[in-house]
Amino acid sequence: MVRTVTTSKAKQILDITGEINRILTHKAWKNGIVVLFLAHTTAALTTADLDPGTDLDMLDAFEKIIPKLNYRHPHNPAHVPSHILSSLIGASLTIPVEDGKLKLGTWQRIILVELDGPREREISVSFIIS
Repeated sequence: MVRTVTTSKAKQILDITGEINRILTHKAWKNGIVVLFLAHTTAALTTADLDPGTDLDMLDAFEKIIPKLNYRHPHNPAHVPSHILSSLIGASLTIPVEDGKLKLGTWQRIILVELDGPREREISVSFIIS
């Protein structure tokens, strides 16, 4: 199943935990693992604690990680930092599910990290029964 998430900013963090929970409930998936895959090279998936301001702190930290270089990407060198961050953060997550609930930590949320928006992002959601 594919879900489309629309971002509204050039750089943005979106909490998609609720959407994944709705899919679990709708599909009646109970025990196993949910696999999320983002089919893009300028965005990423990860988990985070999203206290107020944490999203902006993360985006600031991501920007500091990538050096200012003369990138050689033929399509558009301006996209290279986003490609690198997407690779470092990752494009997929695997999360255990027990009794129809994501086994996340107390403050842990599933987030999409937009690095080159605004755009529509497609996330494939699969379930493996245990």
